[in-house]
Amino acid sequence: LAPTGNALATGEAVKAKMEQLARFFPPGVKYEVSYDVTPVITASVKKVLLTLAEAVVLVFVVMYLFLQNFRYTLIPTIVVPIALLGTCVLLLLMGFSINVLTMFGMVLAIGILVDDAIVVVENVERIMAEEGLSPREATEKAMGQITGAVIGITLVLMAVFVPMAFFPGSVGIMYQQFSAAMVISIGFSAFLALSLTPALCATMLKPIPKGHGHVKRGFFGWFNRGLDWLTRRYGGTTRWMVARSGRFMLLYLALLGGLGYALWRLPAGFVPVDDQGFIMADLLAPSDASANRTLDAVRSIEEQLAATPGVEKITFITGFSFFGQGAMTAQAFVTLKDWSERNDDQSSAVIINRSNKAFAGMRDAEVSALAPPPIANLGTTSGFSFRLQDRSQRGYEALMAAKDQLLAAAAKSPILREVTVEGLPLAPQIRLDVDREKAAALGVTFADINTTLSTQLGSSYVNDFLNRGRMQRVVVQAREDKRVRPEDLLTYSARNSGGAMVPFSSFARVTWLLGPTQVIGFNGYPAVRITGSPAPGYTSGDALAEMERLAGELPGGFGFEWMGQSLQEKLAGSQAVFLLGLSILFVFLCLAALYESWSIPFAVMLVVPLGIVGSVAAAYLRGLPNDVYFTVGLITIIGLSAKNAILIIEFAKDLRAQGKPLIEATLEAAELRFRPIVMTSLAFILGVVPLVIASGASAKSQQALGTGVLGGMITATVLAVFMVPVFFVVVMQFFSRRAIPDRTRLSQAAE
Repeated sequence: LAPTGNALATGEAVKAKMEQLARFFPPGVKYEVSYDVTPVITASVKKVLLTLAEAVVLVFVVMYLFLQNFRYTLIPTIVVPIALLGTCVLLLLMGFSINVLTMFGMVLAIGILVDDAIVVVENVERIMAEEGLSPREATEKAMGQITGAVIGITLVLMAVFVPMAFFPGSVGIMYQQFSAAMVISIGFSAFLALSLTPALCATMLKPIPKGHGHVKRGFFGWFNRGLDWLTRRYGGTTRWMVARSGRFMLLYLALLGGLGYALWRLPAGFVPVDDQGFIMADLLAPSDASANRTLDAVRSIEEQLAATPGVEKITFITGFSFFGQGAMTAQAFVTLKDWSERNDDQSSAVIINRSNKAFAGMRDAEVSALAPPPIANLGTTSGFSFRLQDRSQRGYEALMAAKDQLLAAAAKSPILREVTVEGLPLAPQIRLDVDREKAAALGVTFADINTTLSTQLGSSYVNDFLNRGRMQRVVVQAREDKRVRPEDLLTYSARNSGGAMVPFSSFARVTWLLGPTQVIGFNGYPAVRITGSPAPGYTSGDALAEMERLAGELPGGFGFEWMGQSLQEKLAGSQAVFLLGLSILFVFLCLAALYESWSIPFAVMLVVPLGIVGSVAAAYLRGLPNDVYFTVGLITIIGLSAKNAILIIEFAKDLRAQGKPLIEATLEAAELRFRPIVMTSLAFILGVVPLVIASGASAKSQQALGTGVLGGMITATVLAVFMVPVFFVVVMQFFSRRAIPDRTRLSQAAE
């Protein structure tokens, strides 16, 4: 594809052209598309669109459960399509495309999109029920109370994603897709919450008698009474915790220590290997195998794959593979049936494992089934790409010995599997030894010998001549029967300086030996290409670390480097900590500028680890690694954790400004904002559930993204609603004690 090319449009254009050309094929000739990456794109986008629709429905159900009125529920729901439409327009203007990554960002944004609107509607409904104001008056009063909170939440959620947009490399491109989709969606959400939502509240809502809710009977009545009871218990528990702030801060510090250890122990990864609808198989016969022997092995493998459930068609290319080119190589592209026609027992991973077990018994060739790389052009397979280098010029034999030692150690490691050299083995070679003295005595130069060999074994273009009205090319080459046996080399003759023809047998002899069929270099050093994959139960990060450990046991003078997807994984791992730290710093500075204070942002940021705890716990429970999607989830949780804290602290700050004591203002604010926090958090949690339970195309990517966000949001809600009041009271008391001596010194200086 060209840089701006559309994969789906290009694929359709190719198929249309082939249909046009097929009409002119000779009789009996037909074509078949054996390798096509566009179905997985189409299936993935359709699956994410379905996930998007499911998320909208679940969010609607949550809002209706809490608001218990169709009009109240409809207002936040209207915001979703408008915000998504605006997001798509801006993404188009910025040069982005609708792909799996931007769609993931929109799914994550669904719960956030309705947050601001829910906060507005909930506050309008509360004021109408408590004070009996008209919808217009209640809307004006509600907006006066929550405009600051909405602006603060929006700035925080946008700021947390901004650093992602400026990261370099392949991972940076992935981050940019999420960043653009999330920031634009959140911006539209806030704009609509401050403009369209108040207008809809003032015009669509009906007045409520003072002191009366919407529904007090049946299921909703039971739900309201239960929520009121839970709110009262929450207020009592929060008061008890604030009275013991010191103890809970010690527990918080212990939690930070455990979180740091858990993050350090969490296995690393890059991106999940999804079922892309096709697999590959590499075949490598013995180095001296003929093309017919390789073809026999190919037929045997075709029969094996054709009998495998879930396989639709197989295309073999002989003479080519990822290992190299030659008569002993072959490459298969195996197209699987549509995802809707396959169950979990027929996924690409299961088919690969089942095929490799069957291939292990083959004697005529080494065959391995492989998954394609999760990101195109980052390697040839989903495994790691390791380059063993001879950095001290120890020679070919020493490099091969180091390679054999590394492969033997990798075969014993329980962390690695299928570690092999990505190249062709040693092959029989013919060596032509020339006696320099005899050749010189006979008047034959090395240039003459080289020219003769090139002409006889290869070919040499002479000229063109006119034959019966047609131009024909003259090419000189030895006959086929003179290019069969090694001894044929000695029958060739070179012209000497005297013009006589001297046979090679006069000054040369032929010997057989084993030698490399490929000469590999990497970054200026002789190298060996090694590939492999992690064993079941281990991640790609575990495999990389194990290979580095084994390489450290090699003799001195040998080094290694990573390539392709493995290199990007190493870079992503080193950048993730910096990215998270930068996102936290952006949020802190944004809050400091918004509140013109250092204490309030500090109290808000203390809640962030409470959300990360859930993300890490969810990853451990589901066996997921710390990969790119996990990092995106953590950044999302940073913003959402801060959002819940802002909702409480903003109201506590306003109540303090009205003259209420710190603790009373904090407790009242916490109890007042408990209902909207639970509602918005539950809406977001259910909004990401379709990601967590996704199946089919791009399922593993959706699960990796949704699992961390779901776990983080649960703890960011359950723990934060109790700990935010503690944080705010402790931080404000600490800064107040520090401010008193400062004011005293200033007054003394003035006197």
